Amino acid sequence: MGLKCGIVGLPNAGKSTLFNALTGGGAEAANYPFCTIDPNIGIAEIVDDRLLKLAAQVQAAKTIPAVVEFVDIAGLVKGAADNAGLGNRFLSHIRETDGIAHVVRCYEDGDISHVHGEVNPADDISVINLELILADLATVEKAAARAGKLAKTGDKEARATAEVSEKLKAHLSAGNPARTLDLDENQHAAAKPLCLITMKPALYIANVGEDGFTNNPLLESARAAAAAENAPLLPVCAQAEADISDWDSEEKAEMLKALAVPDDESGSGGLARVAQATFKMLNLITYFTAGPKEARAWTISNGTTAQRAAGVIHEDFARGFIRAEVIHWSDFLQYNGEVGAREAGKARQEGREYIVVDGDVMHFRFNV
Repeated sequence: MGLKCGIVGLPNAGKSTLFNALTGGGAEAANYPFCTIDPNIGIAEIVDDRLLKLAAQVQAAKTIPAVVEFVDIAGLVKGAADNAGLGNRFLSHIRETDGIAHVVRCYEDGDISHVHGEVNPADDISVINLELILADLATVEKAAARAGKLAKTGDKEARATAEVSEKLKAHLSAGNPARTLDLDENQHAAAKPLCLITMKPALYIANVGEDGFTNNPLLESARAAAAAENAPLLPVCAQAEADISDWDSEEKAEMLKALAVPDDESGSGGLARVAQATFKMLNLITYFTAGPKEARAWTISNGTTAQRAAGVIHEDFARGFIRAEVIHWSDFLQYNGEVGAREAGKARQEGREYIVVDGDVMHFRFNV
């Protein structure tokens, strides 16, 4: 789908370490600010038990999971909106993403410096959010002035832009991210061309030490800050995840258990939770194709029609679309595959306007 999630945070928060663990990338991770300058891009696989079960059912020779794309963006500092620390360059990298994963340091380590000299998750979150808000405020003020002049000529589009810009300006000036402003459908459409950073969906990743998942005041501070804006937060020990990322699954599961990673029964650790949460944040869903050659998860936006979903496989599938044969993944498994599901009346024929449901197993009929 081409949707990307930007990993942001203060310098030395653990962004590149997390990025490397998630994607197997080679981003440099070092104990000094602006270690990362040019953004690194990589993909992380989505752990999905449904795909594994479907692959086993059809005895697929190959299994291809869904993926999410991450961009490791250099650390922001106070004054980034005024170009401190190459801020304008880094802010432009964030604008090119579709969602934000904000890494917050929630551990003490005298050997790893903090850009402000003190680890304070609530303040760290506030610093990053303020810089993003200030950048958006500058954008909105310019848009309001420009659209305001055009609106006087009777331009309806300019009038809509001017009205939503003024509303956004007041909201941002109060220190609130744009995504927390209640806008109707028309206002959202008018605001979209502004490409505001704080309009993007966001989640927080609390980077803790190996013993930092429980009884950690720094983690609780980050959790409270995330809750204040109704945003999800996931605790992860980025360094431990990076250290064991290339271990085999059995050894990794034992290590994660020893680290007391919470709420994880898969043995895949915090990385799986981060990838899955990012997938959800970007409003993505999965449909499957399953056969002896391969079982594959395909990524689409929630609300995608069958015809457009077919085009994700190949543009000819969409261009010559006839119909989609659809079985929900649970029915596919319960009735032992396509034939059994069809005999049980669980297979459906759907047209081009059918809205694909997460977990659909699909077979497309087309003619070009």
